[in-house]
Amino acid sequence: MSENNESRSFLLHERCDQFLLEASETPLLRRDQPLFANLRNFLSRLEKEGQLVRIREPVPVVHEMTEIHRRVLHASGPALLFEQPIKADGAIAEMPILLNLFGSRERVAWGLGVSPEHLPNLGQALAELSEPQPPHSFSDAMAKLPLARAVMAMRPKTVETPPVHDIVWRGDSIDLTRLPIQICWPHEPAPLITWPMVITKAPDDEADSNVNVGVYRMQVIGRDRAILRWLAHRGGARHHHLWKERGLDMPVAIAIGADPATILTAALPLPETLSEFRFAGLLRGARLPLAHCVSVPLMVPAEAEIVIEGTVSPHETAPEGPYGDHTGYYNAVENFPVMRVSAITMRRQPIYLSTFTGRPPDEPSRIGEVFNELLVPLVRKRIPEVVDLWLPPEACSYRIAVASIAKRYPGQARRVMLALWSLLPQLTYTKFLILVDPDINVRDWSDVMWAVATRTDPSRDFLTLTDTPIDYLDFASPKPGLGGKVGIDATTKIPPETDREWGRLLTMDEAVIARVNEIWERLGLPSNPGAAGKQ
Repeated sequence: MSENNESRSFLLHERCDQFLLEASETPLLRRDQPLFANLRNFLSRLEKEGQLVRIREPVPVVHEMTEIHRRVLHASGPALLFEQPIKADGAIAEMPILLNLFGSRERVAWGLGVSPEHLPNLGQALAELSEPQPPHSFSDAMAKLPLARAVMAMRPKTVETPPVHDIVWRGDSIDLTRLPIQICWPHEPAPLITWPMVITKAPDDEADSNVNVGVYRMQVIGRDRAILRWLAHRGGARHHHLWKERGLDMPVAIAIGADPATILTAALPLPETLSEFRFAGLLRGARLPLAHCVSVPLMVPAEAEIVIEGTVSPHETAPEGPYGDHTGYYNAVENFPVMRVSAITMRRQPIYLSTFTGRPPDEPSRIGEVFNELLVPLVRKRIPEVVDLWLPPEACSYRIAVASIAKRYPGQARRVMLALWSLLPQLTYTKFLILVDPDINVRDWSDVMWAVATRTDPSRDFLTLTDTPIDYLDFASPKPGLGGKVGIDATTKIPPETDREWGRLLTMDEAVIARVNEIWERLGLPSNPGAAGKQ
């Protein structure tokens, strides 16, 4: 291609970008919250809304911050900015520490660019983007234009002088102990970085944006060394295996604190073929600004607060743990790869983002509740008979799932069970899958347990699988990463599933319900009548 043709092609792409970015949005993609370019913009919004508390009292990062965070989160309280954290060595840190950023459903929704009530619309848009349907008419094509706009927004852009390079530590200046890294629970051996966005890519991938971004905890074992704990099925571990096969150190970058959409994207269970950076652009509704690292061939969010650069050895490992996990237990001590730090960059007056992990409710479980809402439209697109799906946070997010289905034929519940177990990585690890009819509220345990008690017989309605993939962190499984699953069919049975006449459901007459609603206030009874019509 000639230089003039290349220029015309570039100009055409830029004009297409501009046209698509100016396209009006359909309700599915309409954002009713502002775009947050970085973490500081988001904190300004939270402070304005009374959703951020600044704590000026010096507080230790060892254990005490976890206890404060735990109590505030239980009360659905605000984000916490500790302005004078006391580090593990007893010194006041050079920077504040931010906790409980996503400790409420509302703040997670805001971080995604929508109000909580509009989360279902966002979920439908993401489902459409995952499996777009061809337009059936010109008007349908115009309605889908915002989807094309969203796809274009997924292409990141490069920033040459990013804020994250305001301060650079190299050589003898590198010192992880200068960061206010928490020790969350009493039996943990060392400071643990709990909100790292770990950025890696395959050795032959030249595209700067085709990376994996995952949240893998990091145990600090020195001024310039840390242990990266990733499980074998995660994207970072897959990339490390590819570098290890060649006997090469793997470049890695750790971003701490970025715009909320990028942070949340790192926690999403995306397909390995979809870059988190591109998906973050979709959530933001704008191309994600990236910057080249100063010591490794990777790109990082240009507006990140802190970036730790380095390499992971193909062979060097160190014992990691024990640390508190989302199961409510300490993990066993195991060997994981060691990262050697080659540079630390940061913004001026950086903010260190952290959290604790423990038995729900914790911050990851709050995020998981919102992700559940985004997941339902995707599941319904893949398995149309699914009406609703709930991953109870009390069950460590995905160990138990409840789904309601529109049942039409015998054996349908079992077919849906098998489909759900194979649909997404998280559902692959679901140990107990309960299927109910649409008249059951999957988010109401009393409703679900009533269906299990009255619509199941163990000899017929329990589907048991053995020696299947299970969460490696699940101590209850007989073998690490390998265990059983139980599917419970709590739907109404139809022939030939049963030979008996099914009982008639107790329901009150709608006219009676309406009359009682009219006179309720005159009766002098409590204002909340409960679930009217259910017996």
